[in-house]
Amino acid sequence: MTIADGEFVGIIGQTGSGKSTLVQLLNGLLKPTQGTVTVGDVTTTDKGVRLRPLRQSVGLVFQFAEHQLFAETVAADIAFGPLNLGVTPDEAAARVDEALLTVGLPLEMKERSPFELSGGQMRRVAIAGVLAMRPQVLILDEPTAGLDPRGRDDVLARISALHRERGITVILVSHSMEDVARLVNRLVVMHEGGILHDGSPREVFRHAESLATIGLGVPQATEVLRRLRLAGWSVPAVALTLAEARQFIVEAWRERGGGA
Repeated sequence: MTIADGEFVGIIGQTGSGKSTLVQLLNGLLKPTQGTVTVGDVTTTDKGVRLRPLRQSVGLVFQFAEHQLFAETVAADIAFGPLNLGVTPDEAAARVDEALLTVGLPLEMKERSPFELSGGQMRRVAIAGVLAMRPQVLILDEPTAGLDPRGRDDVLARISALHRERGITVILVSHSMEDVARLVNRLVVMHEGGILHDGSPREVFRHAESLATIGLGVPQATEVLRRLRLAGWSVPAVALTLAEARQFIVEAWRERGGGA
């Protein structure tokens, strides 16, 4: 498996398929028992390899990332990583401000305790702590788990904007078919430690029957089209969003003589 610079890759699969193991291999938290993992010019199994630079360039946000918070203030929590990399206090402070603004939090929040914030705000502080390390690759393992719909949409919008504006590589592990369908450019389906499908979301979701055999569904919009096709409607096999499905259905309705 190869991931190119600047890609936005989604990884899906049932529990136990190997998703979390894969992302921990990518920044050296785990080392492979077979084969190799190479990020840039660093191969994690090389003798005497220094993994600190790798962990700076590959940022990993775990599921329920707010459990990673520990400092007395938001600023101290976000600055912890950069300071451990050896940057000056002034540089760390600048990175704190930059990271907060990137995740959409006001600078006035810096001196607050992270444990006084809402769940969505805590999640964004945790992501800001990883962004302050200025990684070239950002890996997010179920970043919206447990959030309410508003918090979930806001976190995903920030991640999407980050990829679009900075061009960093983003790897998103998710159980939400809707989220990966509308966000990622490439989708990898894992099963029993291997890759079952690898392609664009539109290509992968054409394999609805294959996905069903391993307990995965398709986006709601694709399921609507599937049922219409079974009823004889001439609609595409895949829609990535409900708006796209609506467009396909309206066009098919007109072809069937349904009018405007």
